[in-house]
Amino acid sequence: MSAWNVSDWGKCMKIRQEVKRKIVQIAAFGFSNSYLCNFAGGQLYKGRWKQFCNPGMNCYSCPAARLSCPIGAMQAVSGSMNFSVSFYVTGFVLAVGVLFGRAVCGFVCPFGLIQELLYKIPFPKKKLWKGFIYVKYILLAFFVLLLPVIHTNELGMGAPAFCEYICPVGTLEGGLPLLATHPELRKVVGALFSIKACILALTLVGCLAICRFFCKVMCPLGAIYGILNKISLYHMEVDKERCISCGQCHAECPMDVDPVKTPDSAECIRCGKCTACCPKEALALKFRFMDFR
Repeated sequence: MSAWNVSDWGKCMKIRQEVKRKIVQIAAFGFSNSYLCNFAGGQLYKGRWKQFCNPGMNCYSCPAARLSCPIGAMQAVSGSMNFSVSFYVTGFVLAVGVLFGRAVCGFVCPFGLIQELLYKIPFPKKKLWKGFIYVKYILLAFFVLLLPVIHTNELGMGAPAFCEYICPVGTLEGGLPLLATHPELRKVVGALFSIKACILALTLVGCLAICRFFCKVMCPLGAIYGILNKISLYHMEVDKERCISCGQCHAECPMDVDPVKTPDSAECIRCGKCTACCPKEALALKFRFMDFR
């Protein structure tokens, strides 16, 4: 195969892979946010679907949201005595993580799609300092797991600390639309919302400059799925005999992962860009014990 043909083949594969992924992302986003008419009146959907969790980050308080946010649900039940609900939420997140790992982030997370669209806006692009990727684990441990247990109300319910004090997803999808449609809420906006608005602004600027900034730095759900990436059934396989160490896979990765060195990196979102650009087809995403190549 000539050099021109290799390049042409690579571009074709990348486009096909990205089109397929975008179709899945848009479909998942549409299913997760199917009540767009609620934005006009600032109403929330509270039907039977809200008892189920979205596998990705999508705020419960978003007027269009069909499903609950798993991180919000985990915090809400962490300090409660309702163990059946707690088991469902935790079990759901762990089950999804064991099956797919961070492929959830790459394919069905609504806020993941928003970040990718923001990154396409012309803006000076930067590389993230590697140390920042550990911030999300601190947020997971302290705000999602610890605070809701040690800081409870009279009824024994834990406060959703991450949602209440930090979550820019909630501020963007829930806080701002509700403030825009409810004048009474604007009268009681305090310092906490101002702080959260600043966090949102910094997050949006980060997403403009760094691909999937929130995923890399702040997402506690991504932290959970990342931990499970090493054991998830859907995983990356590398054929070292085919690999020519060209570095194209590392260069294409939106999460700055070198899949040849760390195929099961906690940062890999299984988007498939590396597999599509590999000229030797040395990389493959597949379920363990099953060969779909």
